[in-house]
Amino acid sequence: QVQLVESGGGLVQPGGSLRLSCAASRIIFRIYTMAWYRQAPSKQRELVAVITSTGTTNYTDSVQGRFTISRDGAKNTVYLQMNSLKPEDTAVYYCKAEFRSVYYWGQGTQVTVSS
Repeated sequence: QVQLVESGGGLVQPGGSLRLSCAASRIIFRIYTMAWYRQAPSKQRELVAVITSTGTTNYTDSVQGRFTISRDGAKNTVYLQMNSLKPEDTAVYYCKAEFRSVYYWGQGTQVTVSS
């Protein structure tokens, strides 16, 4: 079955950086729009960044200029480079693959920003 496996989460100090990865298997990766969402405790899941099959990107305002989403078709992987991290970035980060009405979620990876 389709698998999205996230990695790269962890504990980082404010101002630090992390790079999340999401490796996809058993999908035609190139046609899917890929996105990163996050969910903090007691909050709704929110869209962080999205990259279309043609490479167009979009970001939520709170991460604009700090986070960069990218994709590697040869590795079927989408990345989220996170710089200048803030405590409010603490959340479980989820990868999502979407094509028309079909979508898949990864299991999530915890990111904690704390001193």
